[in-house]
Amino acid sequence: MAGISFFSDMVQSITDRGRRLLATGARSEPVQAETNIETLCDMLLSSRGEASGMALAAEILHRWTHLDATGQQVFVRMLYEQFGPDHAKLDKAIERYRSDGGSDALIELHQAAEPRRQELVRRLNLAPGGTAKLVEMRERLLAMKEATEQFRAVDADFAHLFGSWFNRGFLTLRPIDWSTPADILERIIRYEAVHEIAGWEELRRRLAPSDRRCFAFFHPRLADDPLIFVEVALTTTIPFAIADVLDENRSPITAQDATTAVFYSISNCQDGLRGISFGNFLIKQVVEDLRRDLPGLKTFVTLSPVPGFAGWLARLRKATDARLDDEALKTLDLLDDPSWADDPRKAQAVEGVLVPLAARYFVKERADGGRPVDPVARFHLGNGARLERLNFLADRSAKALRQSHGLMVNYLYKLDDIEANHEALAQHGEVAASLEVKRLTETGPAERGLSGSARRRRNEMQKA
Repeated sequence: MAGISFFSDMVQSITDRGRRLLATGARSEPVQAETNIETLCDMLLSSRGEASGMALAAEILHRWTHLDATGQQVFVRMLYEQFGPDHAKLDKAIERYRSDGGSDALIELHQAAEPRRQELVRRLNLAPGGTAKLVEMRERLLAMKEATEQFRAVDADFAHLFGSWFNRGFLTLRPIDWSTPADILERIIRYEAVHEIAGWEELRRRLAPSDRRCFAFFHPRLADDPLIFVEVALTTTIPFAIADVLDENRSPITAQDATTAVFYSISNCQDGLRGISFGNFLIKQVVEDLRRDLPGLKTFVTLSPVPGFAGWLARLRKATDARLDDEALKTLDLLDDPSWADDPRKAQAVEGVLVPLAARYFVKERADGGRPVDPVARFHLGNGARLERLNFLADRSAKALRQSHGLMVNYLYKLDDIEANHEALAQHGEVAASLEVKRLTETGPAERGLSGSARRRRNEMQKA
């Protein structure tokens, strides 16, 4: 940390020197208060001095921060329109590559095709705190990028650069425990996205006991701000419900007695890094570290939410193509009663229809590109995990009942099978699932929710 602090101080010193140079007109184009932000960006791209370049980058980011939402949209549109590729150079490079085809022509084509805004973003990153500001800039961009193709194109440039800057090789895995500095612990409380941490006492229960672990990835340019973290419970069994993990009255076990590591919460911390994948590296690295430190651990499993299930089921219930029979629809109507989960009779009836449909949701249903429908399932199954078990009413929080009707699932990370499971999904669209889950999709209970016409259509598709 001392080395990072020294580097930050040095960068700040160079930037301050650059500001003095700009303020005294040491450049041929001194920065005036009325100089617009587009001109500043042009100046930054043409800048050759290190100090002045850092100062310009800092000034641009400072002005960006103080733009309102409309001003930020204008800025993004300006990046698209004024800082794209040089079309004359690109046309010339294309013609040369078509006639030549050599490596030099290919290099020229690659350089000509790169939008100027990519180099602009690289230079903005030179400013003190530039990386954090650019992550914030992309967070704002993601909120507006669906508006037009322009925003999507600019976001593609950010994603391309961030994919390199936040490569696994630059990330550091650090354990988070009760002795971690308070400012980082405060961020853990704030960033927890799966199971809310109500305050410091609850955080202590998740970090201090001997059978609890937490790990986070950090980046050297965001030294005290985690990118993603995972919470782990060390147990002797695979849990059925989140209450078993978070029960404040539970009796902790020693880490050496544990046979199972349960990944029960994975939280991405930076919205501006959405779509930049490092969560898969996190789990695999944590598994390796836990196996090294605790050789008694034999089972690595998640207890995961199912955020897309309730929405999918609601659409299924409203479908007009007779996909559900009247009996199933009548049973699922019980879900409209806010107190259904507290009524054992209603809950039992719902379980008989909902769980087989959940198995179908994971194993049979597909989103665009043949991927699993559920976003959490895409993550874990794509990592090579196996869908091990469906847990009915495993999370009774208001958020879980709204998103998944309380359903949670266990994904099993069996190290010998990870590669084969990943390839089966990627190449053939096959979900690795336990025999218990597969039976729910292939035998009587799975058929109960399907009307006769829907069953016939499904069977015809399978024969085809």
